[in-house]
Amino acid sequence: MGHFTVLQGPERLETFQVDTTHEAYPAIEEAASHLCERDTPVAFPTETVYGLGADATRSASVRGIYAAKNRPADNPLIVHVSDLDMLKSYLGGDDIPKKYQPLIERFWPGPLTMLMPNPEDSRLAPEVTAGLKSFGARMPSTSLALSLIKLTGRPLAAPSANASTKPSPTMAQHVKYDLDGRIELILDGGPCEVGVESTVVDGLCDPPALLRPGGIGIDELRKCPGWENVVKAYKDQGHDGKTAPRAPGMKYKHYSPTARVILYEASCADGSGGITAADAERALSPEDGAADTCNANVMRKVGVIRTKRWTQVAGLHSNQLSPAVSKEDARDGDDQQPGTSYQVLQGELVSANGEVRGGLLDIDLGRETRGIAQGLFSALRELDQLGASMIFVDGIDDELDIAGAVMNRLRKAASEIRV
Repeated sequence: MGHFTVLQGPERLETFQVDTTHEAYPAIEEAASHLCERDTPVAFPTETVYGLGADATRSASVRGIYAAKNRPADNPLIVHVSDLDMLKSYLGGDDIPKKYQPLIERFWPGPLTMLMPNPEDSRLAPEVTAGLKSFGARMPSTSLALSLIKLTGRPLAAPSANASTKPSPTMAQHVKYDLDGRIELILDGGPCEVGVESTVVDGLCDPPALLRPGGIGIDELRKCPGWENVVKAYKDQGHDGKTAPRAPGMKYKHYSPTARVILYEASCADGSGGITAADAERALSPEDGAADTCNANVMRKVGVIRTKRWTQVAGLHSNQLSPAVSKEDARDGDDQQPGTSYQVLQGELVSANGEVRGGLLDIDLGRETRGIAQGLFSALRELDQLGASMIFVDGIDDELDIAGAVMNRLRKAASEIRV
């Protein structure tokens, strides 16, 4: 079962149960009508992350996305279509570029966005492209998303349904947490399968370029005819600021929790066994700025996100750990976070001589790259909501597959990087 969430006013959300197959259509029809008639965007699930959708043909509707997210106006949006005929109708009478045919056959519907030429007499609202002569097009694979687009009868412009710069939402609760009071409808289809945004490619240039890593790895792209020499054309640390971004996620700081994130690259030999002694000592220190407050003994909560190398608490010292569940996600009798494959453990952070110095939160995302990708954004949000002010993350190798997307997001979220 999923949920259809209706925002009745700026301060209260009411939730209605719906079946996400046949019986969901009344709810999806209501969302489609909303998209056609109103200018407030609708949040809906895709296989990657939750999207914040608006009618891509109406400027007022698209501007509602930018307002709800507080998104910079020069950051372009991806256009979501339900089928190839819908896409073709927005190409000004031209066919889909042949360069994309092998990708369409292999990856659509799915987590892949392709840049298309935007005709001079474009039917898309100009706010979608942010002044570019191209637009990103994607066909999501979830039946709920495809049904919503088809019932709306128009392509949906849809970035991730989070407040700008924050971790992308992979569950409806994440959308509600960020955008409660800013939007009116959320379609809840459960947790997202992929967990990171779509891969964005440009086949209008030669050689073709990978503009944003995502659910499809560059190694998979290179197996397709005409894409053997696809080049990486993005920077993990941001954009030069001098030119317009060619795709979402290229220019601005993204995916960041409130907590300070310290990322250990897989290449960091000093961090192969856990957090370094210097960082461990820093974790034991009072909260930054506490000396300037009335209480100089304010102690921090430290979070640890483990992947392939670190063992529990990553070399820090703690008393016995027990399951923790955030207020946002708590369910009676269930210690595991709803919609996730991991468990948050909590305990006291202690010094080598046993002195309590703060709180400790530990998450193990496992050793499988796909599982790490699926749980990453949720884990960052979970530690934020549990009060962590510092989060240490064990990075993974990122040469080819979806690990490239994981590390791209972590590098953008990180306040400090250990190499």
